[in-house]
Amino acid sequence: MSQESNSSMTSHRPYLLRALYEWIADNGMTPHLLVDATRHGVQVPTHAVKDGKIVLNIAERAVSRLEMANDAIRFSARFGGVSYPVTVPVQAVLAIYARETGQGMALPEDIHAAADEGEVEVELADETPISPLSAVPSEPAPEGDDDGPQTPTPKRGAHLRIVK
Repeated sequence: MSQESNSSMTSHRPYLLRALYEWIADNGMTPHLLVDATRHGVQVPTHAVKDGKIVLNIAERAVSRLEMANDAIRFSARFGGVSYPVTVPVQAVLAIYARETGQGMALPEDIHAAADEGEVEVELADETPISPLSAVPSEPAPEGDDDGPQTPTPKRGAHLRIVK
């Protein structure tokens, strides 16, 4: 892939958000967004912000006029019984998850958008051409090289830990 085609690609964040929203809703769960309320363009009720972040329930039954565009997520929701228009730029979304299970995704920083905002310096590699991959001949290995490991590798147990 050339650098030119790589730099012209749009952000993957809105596509991930829409796909995960649909997956969560299709499974009968309640989609929530974790938003960095300190980012430019975030419009949420300030009384609902805690430690610079806000969790938004974006389930169909909780919001009206939900629009998940490529630049921002917009909808109207009630906070303390009062309806507020909400706008969340896609770059301000930190995670999307199901309230009931916690399953979802913490979104990675979008390098292209961060570079556009001046947050990250992107240094492109030099113009050295990339050599294509080629097949390796399937010749038998020299004698003595294919003995395998001398000592058996010990099996390792599971390393996953459930964090609640």
